[in-house]
Amino acid sequence: MTSTVPGPPPPFDPELGAALTVLHERVPATFTAEMIPLIRQGSPDQPLLTDEELSLDGFFDVEERFVPGPAGAPDVKLILCRPAGATSTVGVVYFIHGGGMIIGDSRSGGALEVLGWGRELGLAVVLASYRLAPENPHPAPVEDCYAGLVWTVKNATELGIDPERVVVAGASAGGGLAAAVALLSRDRGGPALAAQLLQYPMLDDRNNTLSARQMTGLGIWDSTSNELGWTSLLGDKRGGPDVSPYAAPARETDLSGLPPTFIDVGSAETFRDECVDYAARIWAAGGRAELHVWPGAFHGFDGLAPQTTLSQEARALRVPWLRRVLGA
Repeated sequence: MTSTVPGPPPPFDPELGAALTVLHERVPATFTAEMIPLIRQGSPDQPLLTDEELSLDGFFDVEERFVPGPAGAPDVKLILCRPAGATSTVGVVYFIHGGGMIIGDSRSGGALEVLGWGRELGLAVVLASYRLAPENPHPAPVEDCYAGLVWTVKNATELGIDPERVVVAGASAGGGLAAAVALLSRDRGGPALAAQLLQYPMLDDRNNTLSARQMTGLGIWDSTSNELGWTSLLGDKRGGPDVSPYAAPARETDLSGLPPTFIDVGSAETFRDECVDYAARIWAAGGRAELHVWPGAFHGFDGLAPQTTLSQEARALRVPWLRRVLGA
């Protein structure tokens, strides 16, 4: 999707703008390759979640398991979170973490919101891991995610889940991977997904939308950061004619046959226009999509500033949507 000369960037929501000023003391607008090793080491004030924390005070039984990965590749780590004492099969959210394809972990704080969905609706949650770029370029990340999904559905009986009530979900890079997994499932005749929930997904390697240009140097994860993420994943192919839609779902020309889709994104972030376009093309193909563009929101706003009014409103809409599509 090409862009014209951008106008001035949309203003940040006042409450989010104030939060962003504080966030920028530890989270830059622009990431560079030199930062990757340091960020991967983690931060003492944001430790990875333990099994006890993932259990939400015992609501979930938590098990970390390594399952077969793609052919010839290492096993894939999944964290299985199943409602303790469930007496019948339950639906499942298969969640893929974010991190620009280059950082992140399935035990990061974003998992807690997803587990909250599971607790409220009585669903299992599977937290997926994948190999990170640039050490593991495309197709390693998406194939890891797909292999984990296939294993989950294949073992539905053992896991106590309903294979007809599977939602694939993800945030940021994880949202892009979730969209790609949905395309792979459709095209390979894989698991029949009940829905896909994409939180500000990373969809387009071309990085040339109007919103990407408007937000350069602003917010969280600007166009320079985005170029780093996509180049880490795709190398010299980034932005060229031969990029697979399973790497960058915005490249897919046929968005028919996809499950009901939820997309949300901020108006003041790099991914705004590619997300709006993706929803519009699902509608054009006769599909179901619910799109929310949060005014003045930066990338990852609801996770980075959860106390703000707009973040709380955004979070509040996901559970009712899941309830509708799953009949929960």
